[in-house]
Amino acid sequence: MPMPHLRALAPACLVTCLLATSLAEPVRGAEDWYPSPYGAEDRLGALNNLSTEKTRAAAGLVREGKVYALGVITGRTTPAYPGRDFSLIMYPHGDGSGAGVGPENLVSNDDYLATWLGIGTQIDGFAHFGIGHRYYNGVPVAEVFDRGGAKLFGTHTLPPIATRGVLLDMVAHFGADPVPAGTAFNRAEIEAAASARGISIGKGDVVLFHTGWQAMAAKDPAGFIAGQPGLGLEGARYLGDLGVVAIGADTAALEVIPFEDPDRPFPVHPELLTRRGIHILENIDTRALATDGATDFLFVLGVPRFEGAVQMVINPVAIR
Repeated sequence: MPMPHLRALAPACLVTCLLATSLAEPVRGAEDWYPSPYGAEDRLGALNNLSTEKTRAAAGLVREGKVYALGVITGRTTPAYPGRDFSLIMYPHGDGSGAGVGPENLVSNDDYLATWLGIGTQIDGFAHFGIGHRYYNGVPVAEVFDRGGAKLFGTHTLPPIATRGVLLDMVAHFGADPVPAGTAFNRAEIEAAASARGISIGKGDVVLFHTGWQAMAAKDPAGFIAGQPGLGLEGARYLGDLGVVAIGADTAALEVIPFEDPDRPFPVHPELLTRRGIHILENIDTRALATDGATDFLFVLGVPRFEGAVQMVINPVAIR
């Protein structure tokens, strides 16, 4: 269905409409996007491009020992797609004011979290988007979907990632902070931004875009979600051909909104997740890296192992 602008959709049906639209795309034939070049039984996708050699080389980028948290703080006011929310309840043992336990009067608290996992800084797994009820490597929905969690492609199966990260500063490239919503990054823009900083993008890399958009999260949460600069379809294919393992940005969806083709919503998600097996990173806090003029660095991510999760809240780390 045409989606010229996300604000036009009723909040209650937003996520359902997006997923239903992506699944409605007809299967184009096995020869078009499956089996995967990594093998018909592969479940890791581009993460196969990680290697011990790549990790050692990325570790050599650490010269200052400066560590950057790339995850935003996630809470009740975190911008999220309509229908998604976050609730944490703190439970004291007792009423919080009574007698403690033992000679040291020990007291303690627990907490209970009820949240969507596609909120804040997150990674999208392969069970998140499909084409014609098939997921990465052509796996049919019956082998993936279960109300109790994904039977296949749960984010708990992802290996730790320690590889080279590359920051593309699109604020510097376009001379605008933030880069305006609807600005697409395709091959020409990606190559120009990389060339300006004297960096190349290669097999096994994680690519992050800095657009200045994260600053809008507190100022205009609805606007932060409704539109954004981002990766275009040609740009996604270009990076995929280079062999990158994950692509992220400081925006809520990574890809450009409004979409390049108003009759084709969210084309980048299935291109990366479903066709190419490349993971998507959203709401990455790139501000400190950009301020320090970072170009490449050691990127480290261990995904929380919640069994069957389709997406997961994360806090990646960059080290220079």
